[in-house]
Amino acid sequence: MVTLEVPGRRELATVEDTRALGAELAGLLTAGDVVVLDGPLGAGKTALTTGIAAGLGVRGRVTSPTFVIARRHAPETPGGPGLVHVDAYRLLGADPDAEQPTRRDLADELESLDLDSALEHDVVVVEWGAGFVESLVEAPLVVEMRRGDDTEVRSASWYRAG
Repeated sequence: MVTLEVPGRRELATVEDTRALGAELAGLLTAGDVVVLDGPLGAGKTALTTGIAAGLGVRGRVTSPTFVIARRHAPETPGGPGLVHVDAYRLLGADPDAEQPTRRDLADELESLDLDSALEHDVVVVEWGAGFVESLVEAPLVVEMRRGDDTEVRSASWYRAG
């Protein structure tokens, strides 16, 4: 079995490739870890999270938690880590022309989700959290997802912040 190196980068030609990378990234994660997913709409953040969930072996179908902000998936195996999937997009404000929340406001909103208690038993994956989640924990795994302008091929690069 090949261990995924950090930092790293990979081209992702298909959704299956994106999910497979997520499963590999799950091998790097334990309860208490935070993964920050950065990238535009359609870059593959939720597909990557689906792969992370499969790699962790959690229950339930993984979908974007945009409307609930956070969704917890319990572990299939007792004692294994669960997954908390957070979508911070709604916290950013729907109107790009309106006054945007400050990093402090965003941190306060995330704090109100009580993610600290989730970190005891779960891996936390945050979509749209780049720029403020990294300051809440030590050494989160940051995954930057990109999609080519004229292609369906995506790319991902990952590193530990901090």
